[in-house]
Amino acid sequence: MDLFQVYSLLDMEPVKARGAYLWDSNGVEYLDFYGGHAVISIGHTHPHYVEKITEQLGRIGFYSNAVVNNLQRELAEKLGELSGYPDYELFLCNSGAEANENALKLASFTTGRSRVLAMRGAFHGRTSMAVAATDNPAIQAPVNRTDKVTFTGLNDIDAMRAELRTGEYAAVIVEGIQGVNGIRVASDEFLRAVREECDATGTIMILDEVQSGYGRSGRFFAHQWSGVRADIISLAKGIANGFPVGAIMISPAIPAKKGMLGTTFGGSHLACAAAIAVADVAKSENLVENARVAGEKIAAAIEGVSGVEDIRGRGLMIGVDLAVPQADFRNVLMRKHHIMTGYSGKNTLRLLPPLIIGDREVERFAEAFRATAAETGM
Repeated sequence: MDLFQVYSLLDMEPVKARGAYLWDSNGVEYLDFYGGHAVISIGHTHPHYVEKITEQLGRIGFYSNAVVNNLQRELAEKLGELSGYPDYELFLCNSGAEANENALKLASFTTGRSRVLAMRGAFHGRTSMAVAATDNPAIQAPVNRTDKVTFTGLNDIDAMRAELRTGEYAAVIVEGIQGVNGIRVASDEFLRAVREECDATGTIMILDEVQSGYGRSGRFFAHQWSGVRADIISLAKGIANGFPVGAIMISPAIPAKKGMLGTTFGGSHLACAAAIAVADVAKSENLVENARVAGEKIAAAIEGVSGVEDIRGRGLMIGVDLAVPQADFRNVLMRKHHIMTGYSGKNTLRLLPPLIIGDREVERFAEAFRATAAETGM
């Protein structure tokens, strides 16, 4: 049996990792400035993380949600404290797509409505309604296509207001920062206007913080830069540092009832142990603030480099528009300078390093970036 092709693969196999570094099967060291799609938040193989998962696996790794699991409550309490949403309820699942799927379902249950307003350039996942709310017809199978989703431009306040004022929408779903679309930030003004219109029309405001959350933006959630509070927040990726965990945080104003949502694997003992360990490290090592500071240093270090056309984002979620194809730039950066990065479209570099990076990693990246700019003729 062969493997189903998911992505075009880089010719590199990581076999060991620690902190912000990877080693391939040939023993070559790489600086990880991508974190496996923004998943690695506390760094690879953090000792506390490894210890807590190992200990938990030695006790009990899984039992279904038909029994009490106090690790779920411990995680909810820690997440409430870290995020500033201590009065919200937590539903645990397995991925960001599942989180958004359940957020949209809960919004429809709550309002009795069936329409969803999403943003152009959005990516919310590959399950049924999540992919329907994703602005990419190429990944929507015929069974996923629906006339129940409308797209308006990110930060287009007038278009958003015109749609919501019809009173037809169960929810508006917005990413705190659009990742797949090249690190496009939802403006503070736009998010405040969405909050205002949702309040006026009885629409549920869903903030997709799957990629932009868990401290990556320099706030726990990217939308917190605007001061708004969402009705439902979806998260995954950084919550468990590579262990498959997704979640939604639900406002106390939403009358969620038993049986509305369900999961077999979500919130297992082992999953909760992983997520609790990440929460512990995020707090003890002040990673949210570190993301803000390190992100500012990266942007300052590459600003003004010839061929850099734009730098966008917040914290350690950075998009860099290049004057040359990103594929050429990334290839030199990886092959010659051994730095892993991500991309979006033809010309945008995506930087999503672990939140633990310090001055040494920033300086190494900046030096390699400048050298690569010269080597690619930027």
